[in-house]
Formats: sequence, C-alpha cells, structure tokens
Amino acid sequence: MSNSYDVVIVGAGTGGYVAAIRAAQLGRRVAVVERQTSLGGTCLIWGCIPTKALLEHAHAFKVVQNAKEWGVVVPQGTPAIDMRQVHARKDKIVSGLTRGVEFLFKKNKIDWIRGTARLTRGGVDVFEGDKQTLRAEQIVVATGSSPRSVPGIELDGTRIITSDEAIHLSEVPKSLVILGSGAVGVEFASIYRRFGSDVTVVELLSRLVPGEDEAVSTELEKSFRKQGIKTLTGTRVTGASVSPRGVDLEARMPDGRSQTLTADIVLVATGREPVTKGLGAEELGLRMEKGYVTVDAAYRTSVANVAAIGDVIALEGLAHPQLAHVSSAEGILVAERLAGQEIRPLNYDHVPRCTYCDPEIGSVGLTEAEATHKGYDVRVGTFPFGVLGRAKMAGETEGFVKIVADRKYDEVLGVHMIGPRSTELIAEAVLALRLECTVEELVRTIHAHPTFSEAIGEAAHATHGAPIHL
Repeated sequence: MSNSYDVVIVGAGTGGYVAAIRAAQLGRRVAVVERQTSLGGTCLIWGCIPTKALLEHAHAFKVVQNAKEWGVVVPQGTPAIDMRQVHARKDKIVSGLTRGVEFLFKKNKIDWIRGTARLTRGGVDVFEGDKQTLRAEQIVVATGSSPRSVPGIELDGTRIITSDEAIHLSEVPKSLVILGSGAVGVEFASIYRRFGSDVTVVELLSRLVPGEDEAVSTELEKSFRKQGIKTLTGTRVTGASVSPRGVDLEARMPDGRSQTLTADIVLVATGREPVTKGLGAEELGLRMEKGYVTVDAAYRTSVANVAAIGDVIALEGLAHPQLAHVSSAEGILVAERLAGQEIRPLNYDHVPRCTYCDPEIGSVGLTEAEATHKGYDVRVGTFPFGVLGRAKMAGETEGFVKIVADRKYDEVLGVHMIGPRSTELIAEAVLALRLECTVEELVRTIHAHPTFSEAIGEAAHATHGAPIHL
C-alpha cells in the first residue's frame, strides 16, 4: 500500500498536531504518524494537562481544608482526598482534549496513520500498526522527548518512578523523595504535599528552580519550608536500593558528608531526552547532537526535505526550551515555511516560562544576574502580592512581581513573578518584551482594580523608585 502526501509529520504532540493543522489550513495534504492510542503527545496525555489537573485538585483540597475560614461547613469532619475520583476527573479532562484533537484532524482532513515510523529518502515507512509506505514531499520530525534517569538510579516504574507513573498513583505515598527541582519536580512536590505526603526535594545545584531569577528561588524555598516540604540543595544522589519498605537513597551533602534518605517512592524529575530510537535518523543522514536532531532557525535539518521541531531538536547556537507552547509555535512556523510563506524566526528570549507549583511561577526575559552579565546598567523594581486587596480576598498573599530593566533606555528586559495566577499574568510581560516596552509605558498602563495584575503596574512604579502602595 502506498499513499502520497505533501507533508508527513511523525508525532502528534503539541508540535506535530499543530503543524499538521496549520499545514492543512494552507492547502497541504497532510498525514500524521502517531504510535500512541490517542493524539496529543506528552503534553495532553502525560504532562501539562494531567499534572495541572492534579494541581487544581490540590488547590481545591487546600481551600476545603480551610473551609472554616471561608464560612463553609464540612459536616463529615476532616476532609480527605479521594484518589479514585481525582483520577476519574483528570482522565475525563485528558480524554476530552485528545478527542478534540481527533475532531480537528477530521475537520482539516488530516490522515492519522497509527503506527511506528522510520524515515526514508522518499517518505516514511510505518512498520508497526497501519503498515504502509507514505510518500512525502516534505517530512517533519516531531517525536518529542521522554523522562530520563540519572547515573546510579534504575527506574522500576513502581518504587522509583518518573512523571509518567506519578500522574497515575492510586494511593498517596506516605513519603516521597523527588530528584530535581525544575518545573516537574516542584509541581509534584506541591501536589503530593497537599495530598498528605511527607515530601523531600533534592537538587544538585545550589538553589531550587535554578533557571529562574534568584529572588524567585529564595521565595519558593521559603514557601516550601512553610508548607512542610523539605529541600536539599547542592546535594548529589549517588545510588538507590529498593527494599520491601521503600527506597534507600545515598546522597552526598554540600559539606561532603553522606546521608541516607528513605522514602516509599522516589520520583526522578531530572530532565528529558529526545525520542529518536528506531526512527532511522542517523541512517538517513540527519546531523545529530547527543541524540537531538540539529536544525537551523527555520527548523531545516541536514537533509533537504526533512524538518524537525519541538523537544527532539537542538538549535544551532541556542539553548532550546522543552515547552509545549514552544513546540506549537515552531509547528506553525515550519508549516508556513513549507507552504511557501515568508517567516520570521522565533525569538527565544521572549518565551514565557510557567511553573504551576504552589505558589505559581511565571517569567520571561533576562534574570537580574543575566542582565548584569550581559553588561546592562540594571535597575529592578519589586512589588509583593500580599499588599493587594484581590490577593487578600483570595487568601493568596505569597510572592511578588519583579521587573528587570535597562537604566539607560528604560527598556523592560525581564519580568519574574511568583505568587497567585503568575502563569496567567506573565502574558502581559511577554507582550511588553515583544513590543520593546519601557517601564514608563507599564507605569502609564492602567491596571484594573481590584486585580492581581495591579502588581505588575506597581512593580513598574517601584522600578522608577515610586511605588504607590508601599
């Protein structure tokens, strides 16, 4: 069996399915090869959507636990979490969204070829599932990434797990050690601490969420301490052994001492690796870098008719963020290029970074340290959420908004926030950077009252040394 397409996309995650829809909108005949039983990839099935659903459950549980303060009566006494219902609701959300992608494929006349793909010079061989050969004028590799472990730690899927298993735990573990304090690690720390686990976060580097502004890291560590989440920074885990009672971890502390950490479950959240095994990428001649497919700013690979996007790529000369919204933006851009449209490369300095832990983190642009290192004459302004009436009403008063600006031209270089609704509020900051906004323009922007967004306007005032409500 042989079918010919203008574009064949391998992978139906947030990069692949968005690229497919955009290419179809532009008149291309499109097929997507996906081996999973649902469309949507890591984000919809194992990542963004299920984890954030769990976080919403954790937030709801937090509110119920404080019912008396809110004037809500809980007649049965102490509230408890029902993991069966939690997972039922989470799975309903996930299945609804994946079916939504299926609908969009049908609407846009995109063929979903179910199976595992291997690249060829003229197209794609589907060698498991719907076995066939697809002829393609253009191929887009969008196979994404999967969780990786660390040396000395062998995953077993039961006691030593990744995020893939963590979203399906049928019971709340009594104790949980999380290796890694990036977005995945601190989000699961927030979830399972709120559900009742004794949580410890172990981070190799000197602070939590090390990619964020240092002030944000300090605030998160303070909040975690208040919540009862233990954090061990500057700590290296060198080995693990599983026993009937749980997992014993050998850890080397910052002062060189060895310490044994014991937990029911260990969650490894130390990063992700590209999915290219069995793809035939190297045999086809694609240039690779540590397993990633190397691309240029227009996502061209070393093979003329093959492009690549999303978590599977390495950008020449740039660090590439593994984020769903980045993959989608790349998918749109590559689809437009393949349709002959003029494109402009993405500005990765303007990518919003959102971490949905409690309290939430949202950031974009340069941190204070990065701006200083680049030679800017930096000035900053910070405003705490706790001053705002809206924050007091919501009972969410932790955190702040911090603006990093260039003193000479007053340009906003970065915005970093930790606190309520930060993952939503960061959108204003992304637009500010894209439009090369000055702090003065933020000062003169009227922010509605009472809202959380007032903290952005007040931080702008603070950057000029004149906060109104401090």
